[in-house]
Amino acid sequence: MRLFVALTPPDEVVEALRTTTAALRELAPELRWNRPEQWHLTLVFLGEVGDEVVDELTHRLNRAATRHPPLSLSLGGGGRFGSRVLWTGVQGDRDRLRRLAGSAAAAARRCRLPVEDRPYRPHLTLARAPGDADLRPLVQRLASWQGPPWVATELTLVRSRLGAASGGSALHEPIIGWPLSGIAPEDQRKRT
Repeated sequence: MRLFVALTPPDEVVEALRTTTAALRELAPELRWNRPEQWHLTLVFLGEVGDEVVDELTHRLNRAATRHPPLSLSLGGGGRFGSRVLWTGVQGDRDRLRRLAGSAAAAARRCRLPVEDRPYRPHLTLARAPGDADLRPLVQRLASWQGPPWVATELTLVRSRLGAASGGSALHEPIIGWPLSGIAPEDQRKRT
């Protein structure tokens, strides 16, 4: 199955971003806009993962989650990856978010899953262009937008089924989540 590890913003953050991007969708209907109910912050993309690895992976991700505290975040501004991907940025506990993404990637590597070796760039993807597109006007319109603050409290393993959602887009289904507790496993044993 095709998997990734993510944080999901709460409904009020999604609604604020949906309202902000409504005009952008009208300006650029040629883009493939991600559906708001599937917006997330990908921490590590895992690709195809065999069923025989999922138990070990979930165990390691659970351990990673216990080592990281909840994160104070907000979405805001805009950017692009080349001429194909439009995104909004992530603000707040960005350093701790990068460390959490690094822990999730390390958990995957310990399960012998290939993980891209590149710096983590916190963002939420809004839309993709089917070919090259001038995304700069959309980035400019997003520049001053600032979403409400929120606290990320759960790390989630998500299954992505390509073409399974309406319109042939991917369907993202949460499989399991773990609270971000900031308590190392050794400390948990002491508490019990």
